[in-house]
Parts: sequence; C-alpha cells; structure tokens
Amino acid sequence: MSLLEVRDLTVTYAGGAAAVRGVDLRLEAGQKLGIAGESGCGKSTLALALLRLLPAGARVGGEILLDGEDVPAMKWGRVRAVRWAGASIVFQGAMHSLNPVHRIGDQIAEPILLHGRATAAGARKRAGELLEQVGLPAARASAYPHELSGGQRQRVMIAMALACDPRLIIADEPTTALDVMIQAQILRLIEQLVADQEVGLMMISHDLAVLADTCDRLAVMYAGRVVEEGPAAQVYEDARHPYARALSAAFPRIGDPSSRFAPRGLPGDPPDPSALPDGCTFHPRCPVALDSCAVEDQPLREAGTAAWRAACVRVGRGGSEGAGADGRREGAGADGWSKDTGPAQRREGTESDQRPEDTGPDQRSEDASPDGRGEDASPDGRGEDAGPGHRREDAGPGPRREDAGPAQRHEDTVPDQRSEHASPAQRRQGTGPDQRSEDAEPDQRREGPPTAR
Repeated sequence: MSLLEVRDLTVTYAGGAAAVRGVDLRLEAGQKLGIAGESGCGKSTLALALLRLLPAGARVGGEILLDGEDVPAMKWGRVRAVRWAGASIVFQGAMHSLNPVHRIGDQIAEPILLHGRATAAGARKRAGELLEQVGLPAARASAYPHELSGGQRQRVMIAMALACDPRLIIADEPTTALDVMIQAQILRLIEQLVADQEVGLMMISHDLAVLADTCDRLAVMYAGRVVEEGPAAQVYEDARHPYARALSAAFPRIGDPSSRFAPRGLPGDPPDPSALPDGCTFHPRCPVALDSCAVEDQPLREAGTAAWRAACVRVGRGGSEGAGADGRREGAGADGWSKDTGPAQRREGTESDQRPEDTGPDQRSEDASPDGRGEDASPDGRGEDAGPGHRREDAGPGPRREDAGPAQRHEDTVPDQRSEHASPAQRRQGTGPDQRSEDAEPDQRREGPPTAR
C-alpha cells in the first residue's frame, strides 16, 4: 500500500475556476516527488487539498488516500489528528507563516501539545532538539521570528513540520526568496531528513533544476493537470511534453555556451482556470501543435517506459516523442535545433558562436572561421603572402598595399588617408570611416586559399 495515492483529484473554487483537474499521483515512503509548473498551474491548490486546507466554497472531487484512508471522507476530528502527526506542510513564505508575536519555541511546541505527545516541559525540550536537528542552536527557541534570517525562519518551519514525526511532508516552495547558498543547505537538510526518517516528501517548486537534483520523480503541471510524470533526471534532461521541455530549456546550463548565447523562454501565460481553452490547454502556446490539439484533449500516455508518461499527441502514436517545445514538425527549430536535440543543444555541426548562412547582423561568410575571417586570413587579417607590415589589397578594415611599407597605406582604402594634393582637413571623397572591400559583409573577409604564414 502506498503512503499517498491521489486518484482523479479535482478542485473547483467558488466562481467556477477549475484549479486542479483530474490529477493522479502516487508516493511511497522514503520517496521524494517533485511538482513543477508556472504560477497558476494548481501546485499549491493540490498541496492544500491533500490536508483539507482549502477555503470554504471550494469543491473537491476524487480520492486522496493517506495510508489507505480517504482524507476527503474523514470526519473533522480525524482530520485534526492526521494533520501534523500523519502529514505536515511547510508553507510557502516562512515570514508570513510564523506568528510574529510568539516565540518560535512556543510555536514548535504547540502541535506537540495539541496531539498530547508530551507535557509542557517535554514539549519545550523537544522544540530545542528539533532546532538542533535542523542546524539551529536550541537557545534560539526564545527568539521571535523577526530576529531570525530568512534561512533560519525556513529551518524553523521545517522543524515545526517534523514536530510530531509525520510520515508525509509537503514542502511548498521551501527555498523561495533564499540565496543559493542557503537554498543548498535547506535542500541537503530535507534530503537527509527523508533518508534518516523514511518519510515521504512532496516538494513544490518553480525551479525544475532544483527538483531534478533533489527528487526521485517529477510531475509537471499545467492548467491544473499533470502533463508529464517520470524519473526526475530523465524528465529534466529529455522531457517529452512541449511544456515540460520549455521549462527545462528556460534554465541555462553552466558551461554550455549555446544556452548562454541563445537563452529561450516561453511566450504567453497560463490560461485563466475559469476560461480554459478547448482541446489541449497548452495548444495556444505550443510551437508543435497539430490541428487536432485545438479540439481534442490528450490523456497521459507511456513515453518510453511504464513509469514515464506524457500528455501529448506526439507521444505513443508514432509521433516524434523527442519533439519538444522548441522543436518543429520536421527539421530544425527556429534557432537551429533539430527535433531530437535536448534543451541545451544546437543543430549538429554548428559551433557555439557560429550562426547559419542566412542570419542577420552577425552574418559571416559561408567559409568563415568562428571569428569571421576568411580561410586565408591570418589572425590579424593579413593575406597569405603579406609581410609583417603588409596587408592584402582588399583585406580588412585597414588594408595596405602589397608593396607598401609598414607606415605606407593604399591611396583608395584607408579611412584617414588624404590625397596627394589634399589640404589637412580634406579627406578623399568616397572613403568611409570604416570602409571595407566592395563586396564584403560587415564582418566578412575575402575567401581564398588556406593560410600559409
């Protein structure tokens, strides 16, 4: 029996906003499940629905089985017993979740006392132990929330979630507004606690890279639905749904020049939950959508293995499963990707700073080297038989005559050259300040035989 099993969960707010639509998830003890997606995709609503923390007026359908018990069918007394003891939540924004007029030790001890786990003295001692468990001195139990840093407050929230030894922890954006060093410390702390206590972890975040590094499995949500679910590393590196692939491509890879020089985003916003488009809800933003996507919604299908599913028409029907949000139907995408390349890859044979033949202002000649010189150009733009002070007649911006000396320039090519009889303030007519040879592009040198220096 799974620790948590969600079957066809739906949540509709008063007014008709369908925040969660038919979500199916499963989490085992000791497993870490990541939930990713943009703001407004239903992630936090899903987390609140698991413990019946939604506002009045919200309609919940489906099943939420926690250790085999259906949470929506529980009586309120049983729900209170399950909260904190059976499952706990680390709320988004620790400063807004902690009571500013109570000491943090009293706030940690409160659920312990409510569940009758210890006396008042025992609860205070347990609060100190929990603070030390999350890397804070026990003496900080007497501090108020405003006396702690953002990372320390987040640790207090984690300590509070562990107060009654729950079997399931739901962490809603636990690293929001924290610097990267504190984020790394919080994530390592969560991983260690899961490993030591064999609890199940559901972690919600916008950061796909963080979830891929922390979690075992990853579910990507869009417009209230899970559009892809599978092993975290595989979904991050080779997502099958166009939306999941776009999220992955939005994060630059350290050491990958292609993602640094060509950052990509996803245009548009998630749809309004109260006015969802027909068919696949992602089709208005999808660069690889088919005509059928506008009228037919797609169920989750196997994407290579039974443990990997994606809700895309191109998955499981002989379509190009590797085609992602930046791929195109056949051939390369808008920035030169082929349909099977990953988020950080470019078309085969294209160097990181080299562009295709017909690109814009940075156009280079067909046989140009990466820095824009022709094959026969040496690093300083001289021709093959030019001496140290000589340049070819129609070479780069400052060409010199083949027989000219180091200080001698050609009559017709030098920007600053004056004619023989010109006055000091007079320039030769027709010579621009940055003149190059007649047929050269802005960054182009003359083609010719290989350099022989």
